[in-house]
Amino acid sequence: MSQRDIEDNIREIYGAEIRQTMASKITDKILPEVNEWQNRPLESIYPIVYFDGIVFKSRVDNQIANKCVYSVMGIDMEGMKDILGIWISEKESATFYASICSDLKKRGVQDIFIACHDNLKGLGNAVFPLTKQQLCIVHQVRNSAKFVPYKDRKAVCADLKKIYGAVNLDDAEYAKEEFREKWDKKYPSILRSWDANWADLTTFFEYPEQIRKLIYTTNAVEAYHRMLRKFTKSKAIFPTDDSIRKVVYLSVKEITKKWTMPCRDGGLVYSQIMIYFEDRFAA
Repeated sequence: MSQRDIEDNIREIYGAEIRQTMASKITDKILPEVNEWQNRPLESIYPIVYFDGIVFKSRVDNQIANKCVYSVMGIDMEGMKDILGIWISEKESATFYASICSDLKKRGVQDIFIACHDNLKGLGNAVFPLTKQQLCIVHQVRNSAKFVPYKDRKAVCADLKKIYGAVNLDDAEYAKEEFREKWDKKYPSILRSWDANWADLTTFFEYPEQIRKLIYTTNAVEAYHRMLRKFTKSKAIFPTDDSIRKVVYLSVKEITKKWTMPCRDGGLVYSQIMIYFEDRFAA
């Protein structure tokens, strides 16, 4: 609820007047709880972590500014999802994500096996140097389609699917070269991006199907963002960063109540992780 909603409800239910500033002071009582949650100890190992940002509008010096709320979703060794914290910045950047990784390490995270994100180069390499990077295939295809007019978009996307839908890396590289022969003269910028990011786009080919489904896209954290939008849709502009923190934290509490089951094929995924990252457990 917005501060105005609180004001209106108090008036309707109790017949009492309460100013918006008073409502803000009352809701500020939750900030110590937010800080405690933000700094809580975390698991030592997260096999998969998703990084993404969602933008809200906030007032800064009597002007409207975009604020990026950084979302970090981890899947623990039991296959359970959790939001690891809330970080707010002026813009989404790899530099700020590196500072988030440092924060995660201070809170007890010793290793992340696979980091899934939308092309944040060098993400956390200084903090978690062994972490495999997987760029979101859905974002890559979406960005590729920007260069294509409507009449060719369906055919181009179908041929791109042959690349990321291949059985293995060799087949994917063959499909990429077929795409190059067919489309490169007409849309050279598409494969220029795929070539530049090829190593991080194809990490998922190293693993079995169950792990591939979890890491080839950041859909898991984007689904969380869609739910977050439902809780925040009544608030077009936030007065302060703290107001964003309060609303996002309370939304996270409601959203995660439904996260009571591990990821699909959790047992099989766990056994595969134990095999593919055996040396990391030994370390």
